[in-house]
Amino acid sequence: MNSIVGTYECKVDAKGRLLLPAPLKKQLASGIQDGFVLKRSVFQPCLELYPMAEWNLMMQKINKLNRFVKKNNDFIRRFTAGVKIIEVDDLGRVLIAKDLAVFANISKDVVLSSAVNIVEIWDKDAYEKAIDDSVIDFADLAEDVMGNVNDDDNGLS
Repeated sequence: MNSIVGTYECKVDAKGRLLLPAPLKKQLASGIQDGFVLKRSVFQPCLELYPMAEWNLMMQKINKLNRFVKKNNDFIRRFTAGVKIIEVDDLGRVLIAKDLAVFANISKDVVLSSAVNIVEIWDKDAYEKAIDDSVIDFADLAEDVMGNVNDDDNGLS
């Protein structure tokens, strides 16, 4: 799958249904019939929407872990806690399960944010806070993460 691009503000209805924005739905079109996996984020108070093909790639990595190592077993349990298989309905909506909505504090206003090959689903206020909190440190973070990466012959990272 190609990278997913964009940040979209949306609303969740009273039943927990989220209408995917048309530009995002178009990007996800090739995987809509296969469905998605929705899970808690490991590092942030948000949800992660994995196209099934991306989820299967992640599971291939996780399945290589030795389950007889306690740390691995604990990780697997926590990583997959609350995982739900979801589908896009005929109107282009996905249902956010109540337990996942509670985890991410999602009630009405949400932000869908691309994260390379998955989509993060945030409560709008939490997303704005996460972005604002990281502004000061982003230059240092970018340098730490990408500063020594130079995969191309043209000198560009």
